Amino acid sequence: MVTIQEYRGHIRNWRALCAELGISDSLPREERESEILRKGYETWGQDMAEHMHGMFAFALWDEEEETLFCLRDQFGTKPFYYYITADGRLLYGTTIRRIMEQPGFVKELNEEMLQIYLSLTYVAGEETFFKGVKKLLPGRCLIWKDGKAQIRRYWKPEFHPDDSRSLEDWADEIHTTLEQIMPEVKEPGEGAESFLSGGVDSSYVLAMSDIQMTDSCGYDEERFDESGLAAETARLLGRGNNRCRITPEEYFEIVPYVMYNMEQPLGDASAIAFAIACKAAAEHTKICYSGEGSDEFFGGYNMYRNAERYGDNLKTFYVGNTNIMKEDEKKRILKNYSEDLLPIHLVKEIYEETEGLDPLTKMSDVDIQIWLEGDIYLNVDKMSTAAGLEIRMPLTDRRIFDIASRIPSKYKVNEEQNKVAFRTAAAKVLPEEIAFRKKLGFIVPIRIWMADDRYNQDVREKFQSDMAAKFFHIDEINAIFDDYVGGNSDNWRKVWTIYTFLVWYEEYFVKFGTGHF
Repeated sequence: MVTIQEYRGHIRNWRALCAELGISDSLPREERESEILRKGYETWGQDMAEHMHGMFAFALWDEEEETLFCLRDQFGTKPFYYYITADGRLLYGTTIRRIMEQPGFVKELNEEMLQIYLSLTYVAGEETFFKGVKKLLPGRCLIWKDGKAQIRRYWKPEFHPDDSRSLEDWADEIHTTLEQIMPEVKEPGEGAESFLSGGVDSSYVLAMSDIQMTDSCGYDEERFDESGLAAETARLLGRGNNRCRITPEEYFEIVPYVMYNMEQPLGDASAIAFAIACKAAAEHTKICYSGEGSDEFFGGYNMYRNAERYGDNLKTFYVGNTNIMKEDEKKRILKNYSEDLLPIHLVKEIYEETEGLDPLTKMSDVDIQIWLEGDIYLNVDKMSTAAGLEIRMPLTDRRIFDIASRIPSKYKVNEEQNKVAFRTAAAKVLPEEIAFRKKLGFIVPIRIWMADDRYNQDVREKFQSDMAAKFFHIDEINAIFDDYVGGNSDNWRKVWTIYTFLVWYEEYFVKFGTGHF
C-alpha cells in the first residue's frame, strides 16, 4: 500500500496519465492527483517523474517496502526540505516551518550561509540558513529506508545544439509545443487571471491562453513603471487589466511579512513587489499564470550577449545572475569570514557537466540550476502560497526546455537582440513591437526610496542594532549605507541584501513563535 505523506503541485498531463493508469478523469483534482501519484509509483517506481509534466514536490510511504520516497520536480518549482534528528529520524516537508514544528528539530543558525548570501542575494545549493535543514535539489529524489537517506539525481539539464535547422523551424516548434501545453495549464471549469508586465514572456503566455483578465504592478515613479505597457498589451489582445499601485510606504511595511513567509532571506527587491501583486490578485482570483523560465532557457538576459567574450574565464567567476559583493568586501564587513566558503564552489560540478559547450550554454545552465531554484521559483511559490494564490508557469516545462536545449546559441542571442527564437515564435501571435520589445525586467524604485529618510528608518535602525553587531562590523556596513545615501546608488543592492538578512533573522531568531502573522 502506498500513502501520500506530502504533496504540493499541479500535474499538467493528468488526462493522459489518468487514461494510462486507469484512473477516472471525473475525480476532483485533489483526489485525482493523489491517485496519479499512488498509481504512478506502483507502475513506474522511482522513474515516475519521467512520465509527469508540471510543478510538484511530494513524499510517498511504501508500506510493503517500508520506504519513504520523496521527489522534487525537474526545475525545482516547488520546494522540499528535510532534516535528520539527533536520534536518527527524518523530518521533511514542503515548508521549513513544517519541519520546525516537529519533535526533534533543534533551531540553529547556519551562519556560513551568510557569506554566500551576501554575494548571491539568495540561498543557493542544498544548504539552508537553518543548520541541518537541507533542500532536496531539483531533479532529485530522496529514498529513506532503514534509517538511512539516499539522494538520487533522476534528471539534469542536457544540451545538444542542432545546427541543421533554421530560425523559423525553431520558432515553429516553440509555438506548436506551447499550443499543446496551454490547454493543460487549467481545466475548462477553472477561473484564472494572468500576471502581465508588458514584456514578451507574459504577453506570449496571455496571447496563447483564454485568460480574459490580467494583473500588473505600477509605481508613481514613471521611469520604473511598466504598467502602461502592460495595459496597452492587454488592450491590443482584447483583455482586461487590473493595475496595482505600489507605494514606498506599502513596500517597506510588507518586508517582514515577505521574509517570514519566504522562510529564508531573499535579497531580490522585486520579491517585495511580487508579494504585493500576489495579495492584490488573490482578492479576485485563485489561479494566476506567470511567464517564468524562458529567460534562462532561451537566452533572455542582456549579459548573455557577452558570453563569448567571457570564454573559458566563466568558470572562475560566473555563479549566476547576481554576484553583488566580492570577497574582499565580505571579509571587511563580516565578523566571521572563511576563505573556504566561496560561491564559485557551488557551480563547479555544473561547469564540469557543460565542459566543451559554448559560453552561453554554460551561463544558462548555471542560472537554470542555481538562480531559478534559489530565487525565482522560491519567490513565486512562497509569495503566492502566503497570499492564497496558485501560480502556474506554462513556460517552465520539460517540453519547452527540450526545444531550448537543442537550439544553437546563435538563435538565442545576437548583437542586437536576446531570446531571438522565442521572440520569433511569439511574433506569430503578438505585434512585433511587443514580441521584440527590449527587456526591462521586474524593476523596483527601491534604489530611490531607500535613500529617502522618510522610508529608510528601519534600515538605519537595523544597521546600528545589537543584532547586526552579532554578524557585521557596524562601522563598515554603515559606511556602505552612508555612501549609498550620499549618492552612490550602485550600493543599493548591498544595503538591501544586508537589510533583508537582518529582517529575516529578527523574524526567525528574535520573535518567531509569537504568532505575529
